[in-house]
This record gives sequence, C-alpha cells and structure tokens, in this order.
Amino acid sequence: MFDKIIELLNQIVEDRTVPKNIRKKCEECIQILNSEGETSVKVNAVVSILDEVTNDPNIPMYTRTQVWNIVSILESMQ
Repeated sequence: MFDKIIELLNQIVEDRTVPKNIRKKCEECIQILNSEGETSVKVNAVVSILDEVTNDPNIPMYTRTQVWNIVSILESMQ
C-alpha cells in the first residue's frame, strides 16, 4: 500500500545533498509506514513530520517539491 511512498522517501534518504536531519526524518517516516497500526494514524503522523521538514530553511528546493508530492499522495489516501 505504501510501497510508492517508501520508494520516494528512500530517494531522499539516499541523496547525500540533503541535510542529515531531513534524511533522518524521512527514515523515521519509513519506519512509521512499515509499522503495524491503523493506516489513518500512520498517514497523519507521516504528514505531520513531512510538514515539519518542508519548513526547514536548509531543505533544497527540489527536495521540498519531492516532499510536497509525497504529502499529496498521502492526503489522497485519507
């Protein structure tokens, strides 16, 4: 169900031009999506974390666009 989103998050995690704190938040999102629990709870938690990430002043513009794309996909699942 979350395969595409996890794939997109992994692209950010593997991008060494992205600051470490942002990659760490994306790894946290992957762990949440892979965990047991209600889909809506997981989606809300990940959207919240990613919203925080997009407000980081150090995030590269192209990464911010990737994150917005992921959030859009997640919100369409709700």
